[in-house]
Amino acid sequence: MIPAVVTSWLAESGYGPVVARQPVGGGCISNGVRLTTRSGETFFLKINAHCPADMFAREAEGLEALRCPQGPRFPKPFLFGADFLLLEDLNPAPRAPGFWRTLGRQLAVLHNRTAPRFGFAHDNYIGSTPQPNPWSDDGYAFFAQHRLGYQAELAGRRGLLTPGEVAQVLRLAARLPELVPEQPPSPLHGDLWSGNIITDQAGRPALIDPAAHYGWGEADLAMTALFGSPPDAFYDAYQEARPCPPGWRSRFPLYNLYHLLNHLNLFGRGYYGQVMAVLRRFA
Repeated sequence: MIPAVVTSWLAESGYGPVVARQPVGGGCISNGVRLTTRSGETFFLKINAHCPADMFAREAEGLEALRCPQGPRFPKPFLFGADFLLLEDLNPAPRAPGFWRTLGRQLAVLHNRTAPRFGFAHDNYIGSTPQPNPWSDDGYAFFAQHRLGYQAELAGRRGLLTPGEVAQVLRLAARLPELVPEQPPSPLHGDLWSGNIITDQAGRPALIDPAAHYGWGEADLAMTALFGSPPDAFYDAYQEARPCPPGWRSRFPLYNLYHLLNHLNLFGRGYYGQVMAVLRRFA
C-alpha cells in the first residue's frame, strides 16, 4: 500500500495521482516500488513496516549530507515517515562509457571534502543495525570502539561469537594505530558494496542506501571490493585524484571486518568463517 501522506504530497505538489506502480527488487532490508503519476513523473518509494522509527529519516539526512559538486550522484529525498522514504527516481540506464573511471574520480572528490572530526550529526543505521556516530577527534578510537568493538560485542550478546572471539576483535582494534596510516575524516557513503552502485537515466554513476558518516576514506574504498570488485580503472582514477598511502589494498580486509561483523549480526553464521579469517590474518 502507498502511504496516504505520499499520495497527498504528490497531489499537492502538482504531480497528480499514482497511475501505475512497479515493484523493484534488489533490496535486502526494505521493499522498493516505482510510482508513475498522472503528470508522467516517476518516483521511487522505499517501504518497510518493521524498521526503526527513525531509519528513513537518517537515510534522508545522509543522502543530503553526501551531495556535493563534482561528487557522486545521490537520489534526492522528498518525503519520509516511520515506514517509508520517497525518493527521486534515477530510472537507471545501461552504464555509460567510462563509468568506473568517472565514479573513481567522483568518490575521490567526495572524500577530499574533509572535516575536523569523525562521526556524524546523528547515529544512523548500517542495514538495519544501529550505527553509533558520536563525534570524535581520534579516528583510531572511533573505528575501534564504534565500528569493530560495537559489532563484536553485539555478536557476542547474540551468541554469534564466543567471549574469546570478541576479545580477539578488541585486541585487533587496539592495534589499529600500527596497521592504519593517519587519515583525515572524510564524508563516507558507509555501505558502498556493489549493490549500492547503480546508474542514473543517462548511465552515469549514482549511489544509494548510504550509512553516512565522517571516517577514513580507505574504508569506503575497501567495501567496494568486499562482494565482487570494480575494475582497476575505478581504483586507478581514484588514486590519480586522491592517492592513498602505500599498502592500501592490503588494508581492505581490516576495514571490511566491520561489514563482515555486521553481516554476521544481520544474517547469521554464514559470515563467521570470513570474520575469523580476517582475525587470523591480522593476529
